[in-house]
Formats: sequence, C-alpha cells, structure tokens
Amino acid sequence: MATVSLQYAKTHLARLIAKAREGEDIWISNGHGLLVRLQPIRLKTKERKPGGMKGLLKIGPEFFEPLPDADQKVWE
Repeated sequence: MATVSLQYAKTHLARLIAKAREGEDIWISNGHGLLVRLQPIRLKTKERKPGGMKGLLKIGPEFFEPLPDADQKVWE
C-alpha cells in the first residue's frame, strides 16, 4: 500500500492508475489525513451457478416452529 500526497496524485495520476491496475492499493492524502483509496475496478467475476450450496446447509425442524412470544414482539 502506497500513500501519496494530493499534489503528487494530481501530477502523476496516469502513473498511479497504472500501479493500481497492477493490483497495488494507492492511498491519497492531504495535510489533514487520508482522503481516498485508488483501486482497480474488477469487472470479471466467477459465473454463478444455481445449487452451488446444495448439501452444505442443514435446516432442522425447529426452524419451522413459531417464535416465542417475547421474540415475536421484538420483530413486530
């Protein structure tokens, strides 16, 4: 993680963008503290397939039982 001043970021924005696209986090600060973080946008994600969690979660019969009165009042 690199921290640069706001003035440096203004002058060398293209260079900082290139570093961020390579995976480096760039923090931009001014005299009062950190302002922003420059990071790449990750557009590609894994394709989601239905049923990916099948068999990993188990719901017992108590899930379908009514809530106790005290808990029910909190949710209403």
